[in-house]
Amino acid sequence: MKIAIAGTGYVGLSNAILLSQHHKVTAVDVIQEKVDMVNRKESPIVDDYIEDYLAHKDLDLTATMDGDSAYREADLIVIAAPTNYDTETNHFDTSAVEAILSQIQRVGSKAIVVIKSTIPIGYTQEISAVYPDLSILFAPEFLREGKALYDNLYPSRIIVGIPKGKEALRPEAEKFAALEQEGAVRENIPVLITGSSEAESIKLFSNTFLAIRVAYFNEIDTYAEEKGLKTADIIKGMGYDPRIGDFYNNPSFGYGGYCLPKDTRQLLSNFEGIPETMIRAVVDSNETRKSFIADRIAARNPKKAGIYRLIMKSGSDNFRSSAIQGVIERLKNKDIPLLIYEPSYKGDSFMGIPVTKDLQQLKDECDIILTNREEKDLEDVKEKVYTRDLFTRD
Repeated sequence: MKIAIAGTGYVGLSNAILLSQHHKVTAVDVIQEKVDMVNRKESPIVDDYIEDYLAHKDLDLTATMDGDSAYREADLIVIAAPTNYDTETNHFDTSAVEAILSQIQRVGSKAIVVIKSTIPIGYTQEISAVYPDLSILFAPEFLREGKALYDNLYPSRIIVGIPKGKEALRPEAEKFAALEQEGAVRENIPVLITGSSEAESIKLFSNTFLAIRVAYFNEIDTYAEEKGLKTADIIKGMGYDPRIGDFYNNPSFGYGGYCLPKDTRQLLSNFEGIPETMIRAVVDSNETRKSFIADRIAARNPKKAGIYRLIMKSGSDNFRSSAIQGVIERLKNKDIPLLIYEPSYKGDSFMGIPVTKDLQQLKDECDIILTNREEKDLEDVKEKVYTRDLFTRD
């Protein structure tokens, strides 16, 4: 098949690599530097599997900025454009998805279109009516930053949603699920073909459940810190119950990254007019956690507090919506002098705070250093380190 992928972020690039093992794939992006890197078989994002597959696997993959040609010639188009949460409208900004759909229609493409961008519940149904000449499906992704290709090779499940009234697209939905299975390493992958609004719900409710889990264990840690208890013992004891399990339970400064902050807020918006308390509570809990962390630091009266990395988690180069930023904002409001160490940041300041690429400067100038996760770089100044990483894992 000829497949076009719109976007080369975590979702787009991991799907492009997965599908290009057996099919001709053209990845479309609007940034020339990213296009050039993919064509040089270099990854524009930090992901071990993506880097390895680009460098060493026989992939039929090219990147281009010429979306018109890619979409016109494609049998299948996968949309993986960003949909950031707009705090003014309390809604995902789906303009990038709509721009691509308009482009696909303009060039007269007859391809099946699969949206993989995260979207509000009901969006695929609504947009199908706007573009009645396009055959549009929705297939949610369940990827971790830094593990995007791995999670495509070993997926927990494959879900494809069909809008109501478009049931004739079921064979195309099954075909897309088969393509994803074909590129995967895992066998016997659970597959669910459902309505598009149900598929959108699965995505947002799944991520919100994960956010609830993060927030719950963080609140246990907050309680234990206030009461002088051993958080690790409490969590370990709970984890022996198989219904709870010893996983995804490591305290942090809060949930962050591409998905959980925006997906929880979008789901809360989708609940407008519907009784709920838990969804709002998890959003509020994450803010409360960041305030608690900032208060704990302020109580130590540091002369200067250091921030080790802005990134969301180890093995990632993304620091969009990272929890540490919320802590930084609160510490700044408390007039605590700050210094940020972030070697991947190009500027000299972030949020008006000095940024250094010199780790030794951070260690020398700061009497307390915040890190969301334990790092070998800080072992020689362990007495200065403040973290809530109890199990040295994400």
